Amino acid sequence: MSTLSADILHQSRIDTVSRSLDEDIGTGDITAQLIPEDKRASGRVITREHAVIAGQEWVNEVFRQVDPTITLEWQCSDGDIVKPDQVLFTFHGSARSLLTAERSALNWLQTLSGVATRCHHYASKVAHTNVQLLDTRKTLPGLRLAQKYAVTCGGCHNHRIGLYDAFLIKENHIAASGGILNAITAAHRIAPGKPVEIETENLQEFREALNAGADIIMLDEFSLADMATAVRENAGRAKIEASGGINEDTLVPIAETGVDYISLGTLTKDIRATDLSLRLDSQAVSE
Repeated sequence: MSTLSADILHQSRIDTVSRSLDEDIGTGDITAQLIPEDKRASGRVITREHAVIAGQEWVNEVFRQVDPTITLEWQCSDGDIVKPDQVLFTFHGSARSLLTAERSALNWLQTLSGVATRCHHYASKVAHTNVQLLDTRKTLPGLRLAQKYAVTCGGCHNHRIGLYDAFLIKENHIAASGGILNAITAAHRIAPGKPVEIETENLQEFREALNAGADIIMLDEFSLADMATAVRENAGRAKIEASGGINEDTLVPIAETGVDYISLGTLTKDIRATDLSLRLDSQAVSE
């Protein structure tokens, strides 16, 4: 599947953090002006629940853009499993700057850790199998690369990043291009070397896609019996991905059919922010 480019991720982080600060700070933090300009402060961020951490570099970037003199000391790394009341990082710097930056920093850390925690929850359920759990393009607008990074922190994997790095030929594409064989043949011709995945809705379509040379065949809402049949008939020729209507109750039985991948939109679109607290000088400032 796809891999995030470190350079592209870095630039995306700078840009998205800048936008998040612009929408929060606007023309300036008027409440922070109540604090003496020369006042310094220290504090820490703790977690109130078990979680998997993701977003360290986004937090660093928030504080860097607000005030590069602020110092942070991390006591965990992305991908770490943390427990309630654990200190994630400490900080020191201008009290004004810290209070201006804290909500944006927590928003990033809570959101991305929420993604990573959810992914870890799902991945742990199928750890006894060889299946890879994949994310989808069902991401929060503007946060795709950040969320896809967080997915990997939680032990899941990235599907294609966007519409540009792999073919995913779905029902409407098949109809508009004249059928499964025509679509797959055209994809190999248009972009040789790009992975070609096609969606199928029954075993007949699966067999047609397999014979047409698809690299990955998506089984859309197949029964467990039909999935097992597809895996057996495939015999390792293509990669097989299960998708559609998959939840916690059906995840393990599907993984145990022997499919290579299971794609889950819920990994990035149904997110509960991790419960964190920022405490400045031993007082709760933002929770």
